[in-house]
Amino acid sequence: MKIKVIAPGVLTTVQDAGRFGHQAAGIPEAGAMDRASLALANDLLGNPEDAAALELTVFGGTFEFDGEGTIALTGADMRPFLDGNRMAMDAAVSVQAGDRLELGSAAQGVRTYLAVSGGIDVPVVLGSRSTDWKSRLGGLEGRKLRAGDVLESGTDGASLRQTAAELVETQGSSWKQPILQRLAQATDPEGVTQIRFLFGPQDSMFGEEAKRTFTESIYTLSAACDRMGYRLEGAAVPSLNGTDIISEGICFGSIQVPANGQPIVMMADHQTTGGYAKIGTVLSEDLPLLAQLGPGKKIRFVPVCL
Repeated sequence: MKIKVIAPGVLTTVQDAGRFGHQAAGIPEAGAMDRASLALANDLLGNPEDAAALELTVFGGTFEFDGEGTIALTGADMRPFLDGNRMAMDAAVSVQAGDRLELGSAAQGVRTYLAVSGGIDVPVVLGSRSTDWKSRLGGLEGRKLRAGDVLESGTDGASLRQTAAELVETQGSSWKQPILQRLAQATDPEGVTQIRFLFGPQDSMFGEEAKRTFTESIYTLSAACDRMGYRLEGAAVPSLNGTDIISEGICFGSIQVPANGQPIVMMADHQTTGGYAKIGTVLSEDLPLLAQLGPGKKIRFVPVCL
């Protein structure tokens, strides 16, 4: 089956679970921002959980299918219509040649995943199909999609034709719960989303008062939030003797604190090394929640112990 891009939306890229094992060479992992929604979409279709799909950001766009297949939409609700009829989220849906999928602006969340049976078939680059569009690596010619692009599905996987609720019932994993349900559960009546994290590895560079400030304050996602990192605005987190360190490796979810004390959470396209102290790391299970929040949303960091 072929997928033609009629209108690409704001930022639409091919993403899988990420490109691993190359950070020592300065190559970011990239991959889906909300990997739980990617895994759910692929599971609904019988694809491997890390199969490539389309990540749509803020506004979805329009796509046309050439051939028969099965698709699934997970993540943010962009109010999709398939040939003029409202399409269900978090479920496997059959498409025929000539069918047109139209998505609007996200009513909830920020990122939607469009998966197809067999996955999106683009060349594998360093073990991944993910787009690192700042480095022009992977995906479709290393760039975001544009009108007129045509993608093809692979041949692996067979549609399970089930809903997310059925998937959770049969497999019993909270990872398979639709992200908007999880987001609602993690957000209080004031609209503050609880994001769990572990202290370290440089939390010793911050005093107890600074740690209390970090965990008791509400932070707002700034306009400077993208696939590389989320810059936060709120109470400054003071260090004991500065926050500069010898540059070292960082990961998806690392919480850096620069000199101004305003935390930055590293996201999927994060750089491979960083020279700011890391007060903590967001739990991998909560990264999808963070990935579905956009500028202006509020969060509170909740420490956990293992």
